[in-house]
Amino acid sequence: MLAQLHFNIVSGRCGAKAFFSPALRVAARRAFATAPSATADYGKTFDKILIANRGEIACRVIKTAKKMGIKTVAIYSDADANSLHVRMADEAVHVGPPPTSKSYLNIPNIVGAIKSTGAQAVHPGYGFLSENSHFVHALDEIGCTFIGPNESAMAAMGDKIQSKIIASEAKVNTIPGFNGVVKDAEHAVEIARNIGYPVMIKASAGGGGKGMRIAWNDKEAREAFKISSSEAMSSFGDDRLLVEKFVVDPRHIEIQLIGDKHGNVVYLPERECSIQRRNQKVIEEAPSVHIDAATRKAMGEQAVALAKQVGYYSAGTCEFLVDPKRNFYFLEMNTRLQVEHPITEYITGLDLVEQMIRVAAGQHLSFHQKDVKLQGWAFESRVYAEDPEKYLPSIGTLNKYIEPVAEGNEVRCDSGIVEGSEISVYYDPLICKLCTYGETRDIAIKNMEKALDSYVIKGVTHNIPLLRDVISHPRFKAGKLSTAFLAEEYPAGFKGHALTPETREELVASAAYVHIQRQLRNRTWLAGGGDMASLAARSTTPQEWEFVVAVGGGENSVEHTVKVKSMKKDDTFSVQIDGGKAVEITADWNWEAPLVHTTVTSGSAPARKATLQYLASSPLGYTLQLHGTQFPITILTPRQNTLKRHMKEKPKLDLTRMILAPMPGTVVSVTVKEGDTVAEGSELAVVEAMKMQNVLRAPRVGKVKKVYVKAGASVQGDEVMIEFE
Repeated sequence: MLAQLHFNIVSGRCGAKAFFSPALRVAARRAFATAPSATADYGKTFDKILIANRGEIACRVIKTAKKMGIKTVAIYSDADANSLHVRMADEAVHVGPPPTSKSYLNIPNIVGAIKSTGAQAVHPGYGFLSENSHFVHALDEIGCTFIGPNESAMAAMGDKIQSKIIASEAKVNTIPGFNGVVKDAEHAVEIARNIGYPVMIKASAGGGGKGMRIAWNDKEAREAFKISSSEAMSSFGDDRLLVEKFVVDPRHIEIQLIGDKHGNVVYLPERECSIQRRNQKVIEEAPSVHIDAATRKAMGEQAVALAKQVGYYSAGTCEFLVDPKRNFYFLEMNTRLQVEHPITEYITGLDLVEQMIRVAAGQHLSFHQKDVKLQGWAFESRVYAEDPEKYLPSIGTLNKYIEPVAEGNEVRCDSGIVEGSEISVYYDPLICKLCTYGETRDIAIKNMEKALDSYVIKGVTHNIPLLRDVISHPRFKAGKLSTAFLAEEYPAGFKGHALTPETREELVASAAYVHIQRQLRNRTWLAGGGDMASLAARSTTPQEWEFVVAVGGGENSVEHTVKVKSMKKDDTFSVQIDGGKAVEITADWNWEAPLVHTTVTSGSAPARKATLQYLASSPLGYTLQLHGTQFPITILTPRQNTLKRHMKEKPKLDLTRMILAPMPGTVVSVTVKEGDTVAEGSELAVVEAMKMQNVLRAPRVGKVKKVYVKAGASVQGDEVMIEFE
């Protein structure tokens, strides 16, 4: 039965720039319209729905609605007036200025949009108002259907404190903790001592890793209470916290549920979300290598029991922590569509948004538990605009943006942007949910490696280097995961791909190839261009070259002596590095195009294929990207390299006495003043960006000379905030 439900969501991509005048917006929307399916019967649902969200999830919902023949209404803030989801929808309504509290969390304005457009139902996506029972109540009052659970179930399960009490009553395994509201920091310390460190202090409302901190002692518990309550209030308008035991070396595994309004609830195969940073998921997969059939059944049945306990319907997810022995403990229930839902759709053939819409319209589930089959393996990589070393968000305009393209159904890009889109300081820095599928886990991993290698993003810093390194990590490939994976494998922070002998050879040989091809092109142009001129230029061009190729910049630069010979075969070169065994390299590359597909052959060994990115040229070389990491490359002749050593380097600015803003954002607090003496590690200030707070601490003992900012001020990245004597 489920095979008949397999869906195909069109990409909705457009080559046009993201910025349209209001007059052109209606025409632009038509270009994105997805024709309703001519064969599928979706039953009676709705004529028009409003999507109370933005970005990729709004685009995702619109695609399924279009497929079902349902008209759509987008909402947008001033910052999103030209966004992709606005252009894809049939109608769009402005709901306020950029701050979320005045737009996407503004219930009166959204209700006004519903009334003015005549929308019969609202899909909330995830985040924002998706788990706000007050919003559901407001919709009930105007007779508009919420595409999600009812108000009482959401209120019960959306509250982490109440949900743990209900879970215990439903005989669901729970983590030891305090099932009540934490009054203040000292109360948090008292609870933590009773439970035993380490503990997790986290927001009762919401999710997405916001308002969550691990504490290993009293001091950290007090700090965790302060930061978590502040983040929770900022993100969810609710600063209540709970405290529970932190399970050491756990896996984060969740069960997807779908239920109807007639008491039917079905669980779907699990997703593993153990690769996390700051309690936010980075890479997810479905199913999990750790879960066997018996554990899957036990987890699924407990999740269903919990849903039935509160009369839950629509899509929902029960999250569990699972220890190395497969003991599992209920963590929380997300009463909404999860960010990572595409990988469940991949392995089940279900369109979860479609199911939510049909359930909201009162339809019975069209399948039963016995119909659910697990087919293949899928991964999701969350591509963020952020520094992968410090996990700090990046803002800017995407001046070059090319998503990976697959031959079949093995790659899926859920994004809400196009080339020219802006990543702003106001919202989550998610660029895309990049998903890949394969019949086996190994095939799905290989597809993800290829997709990440060919994903071109310029204009903002992004985390593809980290994603690419993790997905290829031997421990990851072996399936030996835990929520501590990133901290354990990158204890000093992620520094980019560490070149192996093979990848260094590929990088150096590719740099030489690119350099020679550009030299030959230049000679061709000087000879007048055209095919005959090209042949003439090649015939008079030296067939051997010698370079000094430096990989990396500054103190980390490593020089290699490279000798290159052209082969009789077109565009094939023999490359010898540092006097070693020569390799042959050829490539599929259109001059100045961003993607360089290379093949490196060494003797009788199997050919090694790689995709690099040609990002930029400079007077002395290039910037190439390999395995997601950017490498500055300098290519000089031996004579040029000798002369370069006599050039003086520009002295670096001394910033050791300065505290700089780590990213653009808003100053939440400043805890020091001029003349204060601070100890190493003392809190100096807190900066908030994209709903996450970052504590700035003193790098050493010192006396404050000058404070340049105050609470409430906006700061730019690398702006001087505090100066020491």
